[in-house]
Amino acid sequence: MMNLYTIIGALIFLVTLAVIMMRPYSISEALASSVGAVLMLLGGYVHPGEAVSVLLHEWNVYGFFLGLMAISALADQAGIFEMLAYRAGRWARGSALRLYLAVFVVGTGITAFLSNDATALILTPVVYSLVTRLRLPVMPFMFACTFIADTASFLLPVSNPINILILNAFGGGLPTFLGYLLLPGLFCIGLNIALFVWLFRSDMKFNYSPADLPELKLPRRQFFYFTATALVLIAVAYITASAMQLPLSIVALCGSGLLMAGAIRYRCLNVGRLTGEITWSLFAFITGMFILVRAVENLGLMAAFGRLLLNLAGDSPLKTLLLTAGGAALGANLINNVPMALVMVSVLKTAGTSPVIEAMVYATILGADLGPNLTTVGSLATMLWLLILRRKGLEISTLKYFQLGVTVVPIMIVVGSLFIWLRL
Repeated sequence: MMNLYTIIGALIFLVTLAVIMMRPYSISEALASSVGAVLMLLGGYVHPGEAVSVLLHEWNVYGFFLGLMAISALADQAGIFEMLAYRAGRWARGSALRLYLAVFVVGTGITAFLSNDATALILTPVVYSLVTRLRLPVMPFMFACTFIADTASFLLPVSNPINILILNAFGGGLPTFLGYLLLPGLFCIGLNIALFVWLFRSDMKFNYSPADLPELKLPRRQFFYFTATALVLIAVAYITASAMQLPLSIVALCGSGLLMAGAIRYRCLNVGRLTGEITWSLFAFITGMFILVRAVENLGLMAAFGRLLLNLAGDSPLKTLLLTAGGAALGANLINNVPMALVMVSVLKTAGTSPVIEAMVYATILGADLGPNLTTVGSLATMLWLLILRRKGLEISTLKYFQLGVTVVPIMIVVGSLFIWLRL
């Protein structure tokens, strides 16, 4: 039986999550989590010293987020994404279907090495500009940008900030990550492409003239080639650091520093544009969530939830993994995948250590990464995509997005969980 103190703490947590999900009066996720964290501090659910210790422990997460967003913004300033879109348009040779496939391939590459947020934030407006110029149906290409951003987001640890949040808590090198998630990732990407090509088959019958491709204007060719070379080096460094279990924030920050030095050297640095493309509110959001989750940990609620999850699964590892991945996917759509990942990290920390628990960590990544393909509020990448389309005058209903997502996500979750189970 919970006492009044515990009930109030639980209510603060649940109300904060509800505000994050429903955003009444357009309250931002960052403001909601920050207010919730302050209430937890004032109520004594987390002591100030403990809060500081928690946040300092997550330095790798903060550094990775900052470095990654800076790398994406600087690569955009160099014209990398415009070049990729232009090359995709040339390669397609007038075929809407070939161009559609090229968008998926480019989106997979950007997501794998620069994260799903980079794909949603930067590839979406580039592809929109391209397909409207070529007078092709817009929405199939827009859905390709957002879905591949999440579908391909567990190919590598750097493909989604959620992966870093979870791996930062449990460790695990690149071989282990790939052992659990490479096959599920390749399956999900293939299924996503095949199903979308079939669903939008009538739109893929269109053709365009390659002569209508927009003229490619790079800000400065020396900076473009410098940035392209630097991105290759950063990608290699990411993979090396993942394999050696080194902090990925160091790679991200050093990589962004390298690109910034190049931008200054070639006089291409636009400071206002750079700072404008970094989502500063994300840091307030995750800071608040770190404190909120620690507060409910202190109340013992996460341990109770962990015991409930394991009791529901019983002695069946496969059922355990399906519940974990499905629960993480559902929670991502209810409260966003960042807080859901933090909740699951807290739960799994109370569950002990075993091969099944390790598999549950990767099932959590699977569910938290794929789940946002069900609704428009599941991840930051999807919300960024939605905001970009609204600026273009395109409105996407939650029902329409769900109808599309429900055709792929449940299959991906089930088959992905089966692959993880086979790894045990």
